Amino acid sequence: MGEEINENLINACNGPADATSVEETSEAVESGVKYYTLEEIRVHNMCTDTWLIIHDKIYDITRFLEEHPGGEEVLLEQAGADATESFEDVGHSTDAREMLLQYFIGELHMDDRKKEPVKEAHSTNSGESSSWTVWLIPAVAAVVVGVMYRFYLFEHKSS
Repeated sequence: MGEEINENLINACNGPADATSVEETSEAVESGVKYYTLEEIRVHNMCTDTWLIIHDKIYDITRFLEEHPGGEEVLLEQAGADATESFEDVGHSTDAREMLLQYFIGELHMDDRKKEPVKEAHSTNSGESSSWTVWLIPAVAAVVVGVMYRFYLFEHKSS
């Protein structure tokens, strides 16, 4: 069923492009950055009006659909939604990341952003050892034991 929807979107995109825009109720702050809610972004999911969220920034990529090296279908699948994971999974080049700047139109509203878990600072007193010490200490001990054994054997052979 999801494939049918995507096929309908793709087929609809092959028709004449209509550059209609929806009046937005987005918020703007003093810095001039507009903030859009998820509800506002979700309606921009067609080939004539395609927005993506990447790292909480909103991009209007409508003009870029036909130029995308991976095809417009992959962009339309993510249209109107958060495409951060898909964008990062593909491993886009720095050129692709710089190209995003020309399509930037605003940021995701603070209330709609995903809450990232706070990372705890790693303390050395926690009793956990870091990964390098797990192998380094036994390796050094093995080398010391090996050198002492060779020295001991060498001393007994020469006497």
